[in-house]
Amino acid sequence: MSEHHKNYSLVDIGSLENLSEKEFMGFHGKYLLGKELRLTGCEVSMNRLPAGKGMPFVHTHKKNEELYIVLRGSGIFYVDGNEFPIQEGSLIRVGLEGERAWKAGDEDLYFICIQAEAGTLTQSTIDDGIRPGTKASWMKK
Repeated sequence: MSEHHKNYSLVDIGSLENLSEKEFMGFHGKYLLGKELRLTGCEVSMNRLPAGKGMPFVHTHKKNEELYIVLRGSGIFYVDGNEFPIQEGSLIRVGLEGERAWKAGDEDLYFICIQAEAGTLTQSTIDDGIRPGTKASWMKK
């Protein structure tokens, strides 16, 4: 299901198990959402890597840093020659030149990857947020 409105887009991808049906450039279990969500400041992918499988190559980026958010499962992450364990709740930021790869452990590894151009964040949410005074249904008496 997808809905697009002036100020938001809504995409329901269903159960995370369905990610194995998605494919990007020959990689099964990777679902890029940028175009579908009409993102303008970052790229987001939902990922499912089967147990015991790993990235077949190490890579870097020209412009984008990445944030990996592990939702379920465990595995090993590689950055610049260092390998360390990851599991549900792990958050890994990799700079654009960081040489990276990952491998799922004994169970499928589910994670979100967010890419954004390095060095472009000029303000945080606390500095950017505005309270317009309107109320959602649960805020009204």
